[in-house]
Amino acid sequence: MTEESPDDSVVRRDRFSGGPAREFLSSLAADERIFGADLAVDRAHVVMLAEQDIIDDEDAGAILGALDDIEDAGHGALPDGEDVHEAIETAVIERVGPEGGRMHTARSRNDEVAACIRYRLRADVLDLLETVVEAREQLLDVAADHSRTLMPGYTHLQPAQPTTVAHWVCSYEGALARDTGRLLDAYERVNQSPLGGAAFAGTPFDVDRERTAELLGFDGLVENATDAAAARDFLVETTAAAATLATTLSGLAEDVIVFASKGHVELADDYASTSSIMPQKKNPDTLELVRGRTGDATAGLEGLLTTLKGLPRAYNRDLQRAGEHAYAAVDSVTGSVEVAVGAVATADWPEDVLADAAGDGFSTATGVADLLAQAGVPFRTAHEVVARAVQRTADGASGEQPRAAAAADSENPGFAELDAASEAVLGESLTEYVPREEAEAALDPAESVAMRDSRGGPAPEAVADHLDRADETLTADRSAVADRREAVVTAADTLETEVDRYV
Repeated sequence: MTEESPDDSVVRRDRFSGGPAREFLSSLAADERIFGADLAVDRAHVVMLAEQDIIDDEDAGAILGALDDIEDAGHGALPDGEDVHEAIETAVIERVGPEGGRMHTARSRNDEVAACIRYRLRADVLDLLETVVEAREQLLDVAADHSRTLMPGYTHLQPAQPTTVAHWVCSYEGALARDTGRLLDAYERVNQSPLGGAAFAGTPFDVDRERTAELLGFDGLVENATDAAAARDFLVETTAAAATLATTLSGLAEDVIVFASKGHVELADDYASTSSIMPQKKNPDTLELVRGRTGDATAGLEGLLTTLKGLPRAYNRDLQRAGEHAYAAVDSVTGSVEVAVGAVATADWPEDVLADAAGDGFSTATGVADLLAQAGVPFRTAHEVVARAVQRTADGASGEQPRAAAAADSENPGFAELDAASEAVLGESLTEYVPREEAEAALDPAESVAMRDSRGGPAPEAVADHLDRADETLTADRSAVADRREAVVTAADTLETEVDRYV
């Protein structure tokens, strides 16, 4: 056994003697994010206290003036404290004396911190919403430019049916529209004021909770005082919406990575990098990071739910950690939106390469089967005709092969193979059901796309109609976001005017 020096013993005792406990408890550094929010909440609360004659105008003016000084000095100038709320109050008292403590009349840090989190998260969600709305506009512009640009469509990463760049892009714009809706819904529940609920059981002072909500731009109240202090479901809802959005973006990133590997898209240099040793390579690094950063949001959701699970009602110190999960998720996904959609918006789509690939793997087969079905052949029987043609082509090219291999590797069947398959399955020539020119047209990828003109299909006319509807939805969502932003700005202006009455 080694001999322990006296100095080692002292260090060990200090480590477990409670010295670090205050540092462990403190959230002051992390609270820099809600520094501005706390100042706004303090100002609204002090104005309300003065209007309700709970504190006099002179004390209100001194406190509000001190808050201005503290804001000018910045978060870094705050005195030490357990959190930003305590540090700001201490700084106010340092400036105006004991009367500065009146700022905390009729409230608790429990309702105060809940209000600050909602106030700041609201701004972050608006920033994210504006980013997503702008991203959707970028995608619709790409779709408008490429409504006739053929490309191969895939299922199970196998050639499936020809489609267009516009149709593929619109599939992601539609998903982002739903992500927008989820974020707007979450915003409504974020933007409710808990202020005035105090610790968890209200206050005996004659506070006006509606007034502080109005001054802070909240749409309403979290009425029950215990719920006001304890509720963090709004964080869960926002983080879940961010994680869903991140998953949408991960899918988009994966698609573009696969397309790039096949030479079906070329990313702009700003969204790619080269290898450190292989100069011929152009790697879709930014999109790989978009895919990877999805873990930030999903981990944030899991961390948040784990933090909240099993907490008793009212405030618990565990909640000090809750907001960080939501902020990290929102920050991560906001950057991912910009990069993922920026990569698509600035990419080059080589039309000749895409058109040549659009018919790979006999991807027009479904069109021929559809023509037979329209002529009265049961679709499963029509499916067998086309499958038999694929098998005959594979057998003729390289001998007996499994059907899956034939579809993937062989030359595409032509009319002769389809006609022979029809004789074998139906006992009649294909022309008994489908005119030769229609069957041959269906084998052409461009004609195959044009045939699928039902609502939501890839035909250029169907995409044009979809773009009109998508533009309408985008306009409505842009207006909804702008209205919420305007309401927040108007409330901030009102609060500033009311503060000026006392300072």
